[in-house]
Amino acid sequence: MPAEPVAPPAVTDDDPGGRTVRRLVAVVALTAVLPALYLPGLVHNFFDLKIYMSAMDWWRVGHPLYDYVQPDRVQGELYFTYPPFSALLLWPFGLLRLGVTVTIFTVLTVLAVVVTTRWLVAPVIARHNLPQAFTLTVAVLLVLAVESIRETITFGQINMLLVVLILADLLFAVPQARRWAGVGVGLAAALKLFPGIFIVYLLATRRWRAAVVASVTAAAATLLAAAIAPNDSWRFWTHELWATERVGRTDIVGNQSLFGLLSRFTAPEKPDRLLWLLLVAVVAVYGLWRAAHAARAGDGVTGLTLTGLVGALVSPITWTHHIYWFVPAMVLLVDAALSANRPDEVRRRRWLAGLALGTAALTIYGVVTFQAWGTAAVRTHDPVDFALQNTYVLLSLLLLVALPVRSRRREENVGRPEEDARRPEEKSHQMDRPPH
Repeated sequence: MPAEPVAPPAVTDDDPGGRTVRRLVAVVALTAVLPALYLPGLVHNFFDLKIYMSAMDWWRVGHPLYDYVQPDRVQGELYFTYPPFSALLLWPFGLLRLGVTVTIFTVLTVLAVVVTTRWLVAPVIARHNLPQAFTLTVAVLLVLAVESIRETITFGQINMLLVVLILADLLFAVPQARRWAGVGVGLAAALKLFPGIFIVYLLATRRWRAAVVASVTAAAATLLAAAIAPNDSWRFWTHELWATERVGRTDIVGNQSLFGLLSRFTAPEKPDRLLWLLLVAVVAVYGLWRAAHAARAGDGVTGLTLTGLVGALVSPITWTHHIYWFVPAMVLLVDAALSANRPDEVRRRRWLAGLALGTAALTIYGVVTFQAWGTAAVRTHDPVDFALQNTYVLLSLLLLVALPVRSRRREENVGRPEEDARRPEEKSHQMDRPPH
């Protein structure tokens, strides 16, 4: 009898060993790129943190806090510009050695990046059945690569503390109607003025109680600082707050706000305030309207992201390290792209994926890290200058219009990713149940 033909070995797409190697290579490659991205920023040498600590030393020996001034080759003179409540937070660090303070700030910032990235990415991992450890690791590495995070770390900024307070409030406390909802936003607004835009967001979304709690918390923290440092508090709120020249030059490219964009057309003169206020009104009304619409649709992440972008655009000074909000924007775009899986959504999927990749590329390369803008007044002379000098402003405006609003069903489990990780059959049974 003829021998039976031998069947070829079965071909399978399941290659766990090879997949593990590819993932490991991807993580190692991303990790290897980070030093090259951080190397140019090492010249900052924790410049802002050193100003904070020098101001605390000045204040501790009895000098008025807002008399502290430090020369700077780019901006002339720099001052301590934070509210008095921030000074109370920073004061104990002035008692430590500078190296210890730098280490604490850096470790806490990296930890905040890990925690907040997990908050944003975990629901997306669960919704799309992505590999948890690998996806979260890649996400954290990519966030650490973004210029705003690099600048936060190398300048020694406190931005990620504010982000933790805001996200903890708006991702968890407010949606769950906790009694302390609003406290995080209020504390952030007392530490730095920028987060006050999120109190406006709470009002726009009719979270009246949370808005009141945030306002009362900010007021209480401010009054506490006033009780401890009455003279400095009075001076800050009646004079220093309105003296924008104390913050620095508005025309330098590091200022990625609408006022910065206008300043680069008129430098060294200041731009027309009426034109700026008109642009601010249009952007604020439109952006907060979209944010409120997203919140009513159940997409709180899009709502808070749009609000953060509005705040960055309308603030007179928005340094590159302030614009964390590109990070949740990229998460939202990736989530929406993965969700657009029907045949009629191919074009939309490509657009969202392309916008996510473009946002990642622009924010990782950045606008200041690899550029030498010099110390002279920065003026916009042609369309190329305009695009290069205002990359984040233009990107923020684009995202303000293009950021998608996700459905309530996908958003309602934010902060509780384990509920999306149930077995598919459990989900199908629940979907068959009649609505309550």
